[in-house]
Order: sequence, then C-alpha cells, then structure tokens
Amino acid sequence: MRTTLDAATLAEAGRRMSEVDIERVYRYPGDAGGRQPVHTCYVPADALTPDLPVEWGAAALAALEEHAPGPLAFADVLGLSTALAETVHQKVVAKLATEPVEDLRVDFEDGYGHQPDTDEDSDAVRAAGVVGGMDLMPPWVGIRFKSFEHFARGVRTLDLFLTNLAEVPDGLVLTFPKVTAVEQVTALCELLVLLEGRLGLPEGRLRFEIQIETTQSIVDSTGSFAIPKFITAGGGRVSGLHFGTYDYTAACGLSAAEQHLAHAACDFARNVMQVSAAGTGVRLSDGSTNVLPVGDSDAVHEAWREHFRLTLRSLKHGFYQGWDLHPAQLVTRYAANYAFYLGNAEADAKRLRAYVAKADAGVLDEPATAQALAMSMRRALDCGALSSFDVERLCGLSEVELDRLVRREAL
Repeated sequence: MRTTLDAATLAEAGRRMSEVDIERVYRYPGDAGGRQPVHTCYVPADALTPDLPVEWGAAALAALEEHAPGPLAFADVLGLSTALAETVHQKVVAKLATEPVEDLRVDFEDGYGHQPDTDEDSDAVRAAGVVGGMDLMPPWVGIRFKSFEHFARGVRTLDLFLTNLAEVPDGLVLTFPKVTAVEQVTALCELLVLLEGRLGLPEGRLRFEIQIETTQSIVDSTGSFAIPKFITAGGGRVSGLHFGTYDYTAACGLSAAEQHLAHAACDFARNVMQVSAAGTGVRLSDGSTNVLPVGDSDAVHEAWREHFRLTLRSLKHGFYQGWDLHPAQLVTRYAANYAFYLGNAEADAKRLRAYVAKADAGVLDEPATAQALAMSMRRALDCGALSSFDVERLCGLSEVELDRLVRREAL
C-alpha cells in the first residue's frame, strides 16, 4: 500500500512521543491505592491526651443518645429515608465505639496559638510521647506545625516532635499550613531530607500535606496556578492538599456571614485543587465548618443538619475527606458517608455487573466509568459502609477483581 510518511520520520516522531509518555507517567502516576481517611480531627497540642480518641467517641455517642436516640429519631433529624435509617444508625454507633477517629492532627498552629517557647517545646516533646501510646490509636496521626511565616518556631516544633518519637508510626502525617510560595515547599523538603538522614529514616519516609488556605496557593504572582509547582517541588513528598475554609475566605475578602464551605469562592479553589492534583496521587480534603453541635437539641440538630449537608456536598464533588473540630461532628461525618455510599450502592452495582457481563443495561459504560463505579465501591468498603460480602452479593466481584477495575485492568 502506498503511504506518504517514511519510516525514518515516523520513528523520530515516535521517539519524541515515547519521551512524552515517560514524563507523563512520572508526573501522573495515578492514585497510590489504599484507604483514605474520611476526615481529619484537629485538636490543640495542649489538649492532647492518650485517651483522646476514646473520649471523642464516647462524647459523640453521648450526643447521639441525648439528641437523637434511636434510628427513627436520628433519621428524622437528618432526613434519612426509612430504608437507610436503621443501617446507617447501627453503623454510626459501631464506628464510634471501635474507631471514632480515623486521622488525628495535633495542632501547633491556629488552634494552639502563640504560646511561650518553653511551653511549645514541652508540648511538642509530650505530643511525641502521647502519639506513641494512644488508646484506640487512629490509623493516621501527626502534627500541624506553624507556617513558615514563623520559620524558626515551626521548624523547631517539627524537629522536636520527630526527634522524640520512639517510633515513626506507619500513618504519620505532617501538615504544612499557609503555603504561599514554591520556595517554602522546597525548603521543607530540604529539611526533611536532613531529618531523615540524622534520624536514620529511609529516604522519602517523611511526607506532608499542604494546606490550601491562601490565595497565593491558588494563583501565584505570575498569574499561574501554584499547586502544580508545589507538587513538583515536593518531589513525591506531597501526600495531600487540604482546604482551609476560613483563612481562604478571609483572604478573598468575604464577610463573616459568607465564610462557609458552599461559597462559590471555595468552589473555585477546590476546582483548582482537583484539576491540579488529578492523576498525581496527591489526595484531596475539604475544610471544616465552625457551626458546632452544642447547646440544646434544637441547636445540635441544626448544626448536625448543616454538617451532614456539607459533608454530602463534598462527597458529591469528589472530596472524600474533610475536617472535624468537635466530637459530636463525628456523628454526621460517618452518617453522611454511610448514607452516600449505601444510597448509591445498588445502582452502581447493577452498572458494574452489566459492564463486566458486556450486557445492555441502558447505560453505555466504558473503562473510565467502570473505574469510577469500582472506586466508589472501594471507598464504601474502606469506610465501612459495605463489607466484602456486601460487594460480592451486589456486584458479583471479589475485592481483588474490584481493585483490578479500579486500575483499569481486564478481568
């Protein structure tokens, strides 16, 4: 057959495309896999105790019993369907009793304030000891040190905490707040390299999440998106991007009444986070609401409804993690996750079955949508909304097969 392009021309173009593919795979390796916590709980460093997760779980259970005793009362407060009420309530109670906190962040920044240096030194050393021996140890735990606006203080607290850990937990997380410039990320990475070398830790062991709470962390001084530069400067150490509701909305000049997660300014920032992190393996977390479930039942119910609504909104927008600031927020954090995944489970499973069977089910699914369906099932498993038995019953798929679909591999 006659063609116009010669073999040498095609070979050279193919070589260049191969280089592009290699660079793309390096920059966009995809999700690392494994469970992602549904939340991060922030506690001031001077309030940290070894039994804090137990205390938070007990306080959440007490709030549930006082303000919404039983599945029907709970469903009435949150507007849950009767079909979901008993299952969601049962799962929330069990979760609060067994693993109330999934990710705990000991706060040395805004929640802690500016204490005398001797006090912060003592609290950093004490936090290292407490983290090593917690009751109901959360799967993820770490500290938020001060921003590099307070460079010496932030680095000293980080150093004290890491140096005094008896053992680095598998789920150690470091939170880097108020990042405004790529040079700050570079500096932190250089310090972490030194700490790893001097503490005898493997290279790359210390990773961190970046808080997106400044306008400069969205658009930098050149008019470019900043987050891709942060991730590149992190050299594989950036594990997550966490949105900071109140610092960011204040930086945008919003009034106090408009400082909330559902504001359009927050949606813009989260969209930038989402696009910037897509495919990089860097995970996303939404921020917090400062409307706390305290006071009489009417006040608690109103705060629960707001937190439940905002958590569902985050889940629908692809933010599967958020911040919790009060024990009673655990009630609606887990309720929203269980309701979200259980509410979608049967429809998602039906589509997955049809996709695997190559059957005509009214929706033309392809590898990308099958991946999303499988990932939703995987997240439901990870958070406890579904069990392996539930997934196999609904989809006819084992966990291994589900994970292969998540990776777009043929069954």
